[in-house]
Amino acid sequence: MPAGTIQRGWALAEQGQAEAGINQMHQSLATLRATGTELFRLYYLALLAEAYGKTEQEEEGLTALAEALAAVDRTGERRYEAELYRLKGELTLQSSIQSLESRVKEAEVCFHKAIDIARRQQAKSLELRAVMSLSRLWQQGKKAEAQQMLAETYDWFTEGFDTKDLREAKTLLEELT
Repeated sequence: MPAGTIQRGWALAEQGQAEAGINQMHQSLATLRATGTELFRLYYLALLAEAYGKTEQEEEGLTALAEALAAVDRTGERRYEAELYRLKGELTLQSSIQSLESRVKEAEVCFHKAIDIARRQQAKSLELRAVMSLSRLWQQGKKAEAQQMLAETYDWFTEGFDTKDLREAKTLLEELT
């Protein structure tokens, strides 16, 4: 089953077995393409891009995200669009293709776009992730703005504080205070 293999590949990449994980993900995506399956494709491409980012293969990750964003435009499926832009911002920051100043500007645009999309969709978890990414970027020069934006988003939540994202958000808030 390709869907399970993609997630297994992502898990392997998360556990430090990136090459094996990425290979599994590619094989599964090829199987899905061959059968014409589009369901969850954007999510799977996001997982692949994230795995590439963990292995400092940012350009490959950005290529996967470009494919996913083209599919968003082609199909109109926008369920995971905010996360795609957040990941694009993260990988852009890691990349060495452009100057640091260009990368920072492009990443900031991506994070703002991710936040706007998540807010329109009322996808608070995706909004939180995008706000955390922007807050990390702003941690040095715009610390007060970062803290305020993150606090507003974090304070919306009333449960789930043991989840990874909310634990990370709390830690980042403490660092910004």
